[in-house]
Amino acid sequence: YNERVVWPAAWLAWSGDAARPEKVIEAQGKRRPNDTILQQSWIPQVRAAMEIKRGNPAAAIEALKVSGRLEGNDIAPTFYRGMAYLSMRSGKEAAAEFKKVIDKKTINPLSPLHSISQLQLARSLALAGDNTGARTAYQDLFAKWKDADPDLPILKQAQSEYAKLP
Repeated sequence: YNERVVWPAAWLAWSGDAARPEKVIEAQGKRRPNDTILQQSWIPQVRAAMEIKRGNPAAAIEALKVSGRLEGNDIAPTFYRGMAYLSMRSGKEAAAEFKKVIDKKTINPLSPLHSISQLQLARSLALAGDNTGARTAYQDLFAKWKDADPDLPILKQAQSEYAKLP
């Protein structure tokens, strides 16, 4: 049940809506104070998304510290940490986090976070000045998305970023 309530709250937070996600995690947190996964993984993920959107990525990283022991079975906290580092323009640190998500293909294998992490890895490597690594990461993304709708906005954006690499 919590997963169906809390994950949409994280996506609302990504869209810039902080009020509704805050209400959701507050209510769920009070309702299930002994739920380890909720308290140490899902709520911190929503908080991290809200902090990144607020322009406070350091607070996002801090919110995710409690998730550490659960990250062996959950890729999302690692993804959010990568996004926080990317927001801080710390390309090398962000790339390391996205690489961890990509390397955990067997954890929630249908999660869109795997593909999005591939894109964010490419962006992180480009930010870090590793144009060869970024080029390879983009090419890997394009290989995975070879059957995607060619008009998909995120794909077009990735192709444009790839074309601009030196």
